[in-house]
Parts: sequence; structure tokens; C-alpha cells
Amino acid sequence: MKKSLFILLLFGLSTYSMSAQTILEFESSQSMSITGKGPGQDAAINPYFGSNSFGIIENIGKNDLVIRIQKEGKVLELITVKPKETEKVELLKGYELYLDSKKKSKAKISFSKS
Repeated sequence: MKKSLFILLLFGLSTYSMSAQTILEFESSQSMSITGKGPGQDAAINPYFGSNSFGIIENIGKNDLVIRIQKEGKVLELITVKPKETEKVELLKGYELYLDSKKKSKAKISFSKS
């Protein structure tokens, strides 16, 4: 009984962590809110929004992406992510994460607890 409960728990945790990963495609000159704008406006769900977390952004496209971190409309940080590179950014409570692209691109986004 304990063994089957343990297996179910492991399966549940692995399924939960997989659902926190999203692949997004960007058209030319597109900006996308990733977290912080509310239901129905987020492009990827951060299951840890409202507390400190990390955003892991992998550029799987052929053009640069820019990570923009804001709080209350104020830009705090801009980070360029080259193709085939990955950036891990800390998202403190209340931070908003945006991805900007001047050319068509693609990104894989996941989140982890801080």
C-alpha cells in the first residue's frame, strides 16, 4: 500500500512540474506578458506567481529574445537571450516577466520555486 501511494505521489509531482513548461512563438516586433498581468492575459502560467520564483527561458528560435522584468510599470532589468541559450531569472513577488522579439522567434519557458 505504501509503495503504490509513493508511486502515485511521484507521478503527481512529475505531472505537475511538466505543466509549468510552455513553448511560445513570437511574430516580428511582438512583446508578450508572461507573468503578472492577470488571468487570461498571461502567455505562460507561473504556478509560483505571488511568491518568489525563477523563470527559465530557453531561446529555441533563430533570433534574439529580450527578457524584460518590471515591477509596477518600471523596467528593472533587460536581458538578451541568444539562440540556443538559456537564462534563469529570479522573479521576486510582484515582478512581471515579459519577452520581446524584433524578429520571429520561439522560446521554451518553465518556472521553479525560489
